Formats: sequence, structure tokens, C-alpha cells
Amino acid sequence: MEPGVKDYLVRILNTIAVTGLCLMLNIIAGLKYEWAFVEEKLQWQNIAFYIFLVLSLTALFFYILKIWRKPLDFEQ
Repeated sequence: MEPGVKDYLVRILNTIAVTGLCLMLNIIAGLKYEWAFVEEKLQWQNIAFYIFLVLSLTALFFYILKIWRKPLDFEQ
């Protein structure tokens, strides 16, 4: 396989894997421990979960930008 195509496929798989891992961790934490649901009143666990959710999705966004900003060289 050509190196440029291999690098492109590795980027795609890396993006899918990191996105899936991030989303699964957030979904599991929110649903299993019920931190995503506000029952009677807002608790510190809810606030911490949503802060972590926003921070992790922001970090995921910047990580994906970092991966895809490097130019691909298909001419190798």
C-alpha cells in the first residue's frame, strides 16, 4: 500500500477510535452513575459531569483538528 494512502486510512481510523472512546466514556459515566440526570435538584456530581463533558469534547475537537491539519503527501 502506498504511504500516502496508508497515512490517510490511519487518520480516519484514529479519528473514529478516539471519538468512539470519548463518547462511550461520557455516555457510560452519565447513564450508569446517573450523573446526566437532574433528579430533584442540581447536585455537584451533575455539574462535574457536564464540565467534564464539555472539556472532553473540546479536547476531542482540538485533537481531531491537530490530526487533520498535517498535509497528506500522496506523491511519495
